[in-house]
Amino acid sequence: MASKRKITTRTPQFGQSRSKSFNTTKRTFKLNMQSKRFYVPAIDQWVKVTLTTSDMKTVDKIGLVAFLERNGRTLKSLL
Repeated sequence: MASKRKITTRTPQFGQSRSKSFNTTKRTFKLNMQSKRFYVPAIDQWVKVTLTTSDMKTVDKIGLVAFLERNGRTLKSLL
């Protein structure tokens, strides 16, 4: 899956892994991207969206259309 959010455009973070002897290696903290279908009653249709799990919680709480408006997107951009 893509590592950049399509709706909120957040990207992975970068850091270092530390061993027991305190050696460092570069690593990335990837986003927890998941695909999920949401039913939108306004258009009477299912929409498949790739979101992070934290975004899914927000969509479950306020709805997909309100979540898209909050992030400056439209429903047509997903279709």
